[in-house]
Amino acid sequence: MSLKTLHLTNAWHRSSGGIGTFYRALLEAANQHGHYMRLVVPSEETRVEEVGEFGRIYHLRAPCAPINGNYRMLYPHRFLFPRTAIQRILNDERPDLIEVSEKYTMPYLAGLLRTRRLSGVDFRPTVVGLTCERMDENMAAYISGNKPAAWFCQNYMKWIYFPMFDQHIAVSEHAAAELRPASRGHRVRRGVWIRPMGVDCVTFTPDRKSPDNRRRLLQLAGGDERSVLMVYAGRVVPEKNLPLLIEVMERLRGEEDRDWRLLLAGQGILLEPLRARCQQKLAGCVTFLGHLDGRAALADLLANADVFVHPNPREPFGIAPLEAMSSGVAVVAPNQGGVISYASEKNAWLAEPNAEAFVAALCMAVRETDDRRNRLAAALETAREHSWPQIAADFLRLYGVLNAATQGLPTEGAAPPHFYSTPGNLLGREIAWQ
Repeated sequence: MSLKTLHLTNAWHRSSGGIGTFYRALLEAANQHGHYMRLVVPSEETRVEEVGEFGRIYHLRAPCAPINGNYRMLYPHRFLFPRTAIQRILNDERPDLIEVSEKYTMPYLAGLLRTRRLSGVDFRPTVVGLTCERMDENMAAYISGNKPAAWFCQNYMKWIYFPMFDQHIAVSEHAAAELRPASRGHRVRRGVWIRPMGVDCVTFTPDRKSPDNRRRLLQLAGGDERSVLMVYAGRVVPEKNLPLLIEVMERLRGEEDRDWRLLLAGQGILLEPLRARCQQKLAGCVTFLGHLDGRAALADLLANADVFVHPNPREPFGIAPLEAMSSGVAVVAPNQGGVISYASEKNAWLAEPNAEAFVAALCMAVRETDDRRNRLAAALETAREHSWPQIAADFLRLYGVLNAATQGLPTEGAAPPHFYSTPGNLLGREIAWQ
């Protein structure tokens, strides 16, 4: 009998976002492997989207999120009471496993299901938490990074988030690092598995390089044949550390040997402040492309640029740099965060997240040398190892393992988790397993 999984997230945007990219790839794999998959997301309107024979997306009308209005949010009242929208979906679908990719309003659903306390739902699925971001880093980016804020995040993760689920998945060691202290001192043993995100190697390919596309990009950037085209593609939001790119461009502007141009693709709440800063200090050097219409347009942009620059040292994983690698473009990124789960000095140019180090890395990345050619070849191989079909299939296999483990069924041959929670008493103090 095929496993049926249901996934819930608030990190859903109709035009962008790594979690949305992941779930679209997972839906495609589900159809290929005969895996029944359901996805529940906030939307502008309530509707049902059928995705092939085995996939379905439930779009539920929801208000805009309070801090980032580009996203919408499903609140607990949508599942707390019988006959509410999410409860109707649960009772109609009766999934074997439920995955929640969200830390703020949806984990309580998992906890209620795990403890059989959700009135109106009479079955007990396996519940899994998917960590694609860190609460402490989001808190620092949007609210505060002071000690009280850090204390709040640590306690929230240990006492509220972590124990809501049967098991956990994180997209990188960097993302899982927040779960490790939260996992200490629990009465229920839980595992934390790490599974990376992937890349569409068919769409993102060096085969998209073309003289016509290159000329079009140079024209957009206001450059000429001697210009170096840098690209950033992603959300324009506080956690992405985009002011670093402006500092880098301010330093590069004074270079006489090269004409550096930055193409910035994406939308977000920092778009207008960044645009205003660039118009004041970097007029003509930075071009804001906004949202690109479709993955093919992004693939054309990446393949015809000289270097992709990723400024975020706290990236949970980083799909965009991996897409750049798959496109045959040099990648400059911080030497920390989730990006280094696949990026290294063998396939990218890593630097401390400051303007001086990034400028040095960029200058090295555009030099036509054997080292550059070797790194680009290694990057292509890295991308192939992370192709979505195999990454998504691995997630589907892992769901089967986690469901079997929760049901007390055999899981021989399955890879162990990255780590297990440690035993504890009611006060959360670690003790030896009895």
